[in-house]
Amino acid sequence: MAAVALLAGCTPDPVPTPTPTAAFASEEEAFAAAEATYRAYNDALNQVDPENPETFEATYFYTSGDFQASDKENFSNLHARGYSIQGAARVRSFFGTSFDQTLGYVDATVCVDVSGVDVIDADGQSVVNPERPDIYAIDTTFKVESARVLIDHAARTEDSACDVS
Repeated sequence: MAAVALLAGCTPDPVPTPTPTAAFASEEEAFAAAEATYRAYNDALNQVDPENPETFEATYFYTSGDFQASDKENFSNLHARGYSIQGAARVRSFFGTSFDQTLGYVDATVCVDVSGVDVIDADGQSVVNPERPDIYAIDTTFKVESARVLIDHAARTEDSACDVS
């Protein structure tokens, strides 16, 4: 009996199984985090200098998936062609549209004002299409990964939410 009591005292307590916790307490919290990510990404994007590839890195902190792959390709092309960027894009509005806690995705429409942005070629000429709209509506998917919200996919849309009145 004494041996059983001694052994029982030496048995380690069972290790508790971690319970997954929700990344966000509410849809509003998820939308706010996604908006903060997009605004930080936009700020980093406004600092990109195609002549200096090191400036591209700051944008990658906020991105993943095909969105990041597309940025890498676009930045590489701008650099290879000797283009420069003048001006800054501005996030005009952000509309959260859905949040999937289980899969860890947030969807939103972001309205970005690019009216003050120009892309200049090596000869000093603008390469921006003169018919480019001043404001883009962008359907954006964010991926929640290790308590971070990353821009995972984006596509321009004809969303009327960005119409200027």
